[in-house]
Amino acid sequence: MGSKLEWKFSQVFGERKAGEEIENVDIITAVEFDKSGEYIASGDRGGRVVLFERTNGKYHGSRKDLERLDHPPRSHPEYHYKTEIQSHEPEFDYLKSFEIEEKVNKVKWCPRANDSLFLLSANDKTIKLWKVMQRKVKKVEEINPNPSVSSENTLLSGKGFLLGQEESPVANGNSLEKTSGILPNDLSKSLEESLSLRHLILREPSISRCRRVYAHAHDFHINSISINSDCETFISADDLRINLWNLEKSYQCFNIIDLKPNNMEDLTEVITSAEFHPVHCNLLAYGGSKGIIRLVDMRQSALCDGCARIFEDKAAHGPRSFLTELIGAISHMKFASNGRHVLSRDYMNLKLWDLHMDSSPISTFKIHEYLSPKLSELYNNDLIFDKFECCLSQDGLHFATGSYSNLFQVYSHGSGREERTILEACRNPNRKPLLPKSTKSVRSFASLTRGYGKRGHEASIFDINGDPCDLTMKLLHLAWHPTSNLIACASANSLYMYYA
Repeated sequence: MGSKLEWKFSQVFGERKAGEEIENVDIITAVEFDKSGEYIASGDRGGRVVLFERTNGKYHGSRKDLERLDHPPRSHPEYHYKTEIQSHEPEFDYLKSFEIEEKVNKVKWCPRANDSLFLLSANDKTIKLWKVMQRKVKKVEEINPNPSVSSENTLLSGKGFLLGQEESPVANGNSLEKTSGILPNDLSKSLEESLSLRHLILREPSISRCRRVYAHAHDFHINSISINSDCETFISADDLRINLWNLEKSYQCFNIIDLKPNNMEDLTEVITSAEFHPVHCNLLAYGGSKGIIRLVDMRQSALCDGCARIFEDKAAHGPRSFLTELIGAISHMKFASNGRHVLSRDYMNLKLWDLHMDSSPISTFKIHEYLSPKLSELYNNDLIFDKFECCLSQDGLHFATGSYSNLFQVYSHGSGREERTILEACRNPNRKPLLPKSTKSVRSFASLTRGYGKRGHEASIFDINGDPCDLTMKLLHLAWHPTSNLIACASANSLYMYYA
């Protein structure tokens, strides 16, 4: 049964200082764990993919201590920087006369082969397959002896020298100070000039290579890529089409879903997120701008026009308007590891669906209920188009999603009642969030409160804690470790990690 988790800060990469200006190219746009949880990949607006590797996966104690234990001591996962890939560069489409940004929209890990790592990265138009491998490089390093060392035996026996100590023992038990007068000055000087210690070291730098480029298959911006459980194929989705690729063939793909009408004026819905079923390789699901999730069986036909199941929250349908349709669009969806449930996120809510019950979600978690009176202002400032992601734990009992003011919320489900924890992306996630005093934030509030000057303080927006809400600080991207209760979330250019 799901129980409330106590979250603690683990580590942070790229933490910014107070008042530090953030370059737009450094803002993180994608976060993804690999299937084993040993690696994390993050993409940014500058087209870079940064990889992090787990450092505490192995037990480093003595064998004698290990024999006394039934299992090595457990600790939460910790990571360190591994390598960086310049995945995409800015391009210009001369046929359609528009610039293609280098921003990485999605990163997905592929099945591992030997000791090499494979991952897919996508910008608006192009997908690339990257191979990251470790190569052992032999290098001879030369260490110059300490000037006070007067013989090779003294150097080799000087354990303290290797540790950088001021005094080192020698073979005869004397210190370096007492050996200075053993050899004549001329002979000692010549030995010091000619003596050097060489040793062979093995370094394992990470080398990345682009193996394949999957291009010229999307007319609109790519919003999703997903690896199939058969480990051979993957899908890529844009606003109107979903294409099926073979990892080994970059020169062709199959269009399996096409929502483009003959007349674009008849367009009523676009695709916003798509993902393969984690167990059954013939099933995939995609969500759309109408808030509907469709489950597709690729065995039925080559062009998957029909749906095996349609999941729609009919109870949530009230008076429809342009704004209510915008906030009802699914921004992200994620299958549970067992394939039984689907978690979806729209602007206002987080919903948990059971594949055996398509009439309504089994749970709905309200995220931005406090923003309901401000939809018109959010639309005028384009904030209503922010796409928040969601993630869930391996057991499927805990879910997380982001919000404004650098907050993210974690829910526990299955204990008979729903538990919610609100955390801030900082070193002390449980502290009460405060609105930073900055001119950028003040301007944001001024633009949101146009026409509400007579109401004074009532025009301000307050978050779920009752604190002023900073709409310029948004936590959009986060991921849950596949085997542990560890969440990685991106706040601007910083990657924070929390464990429970």
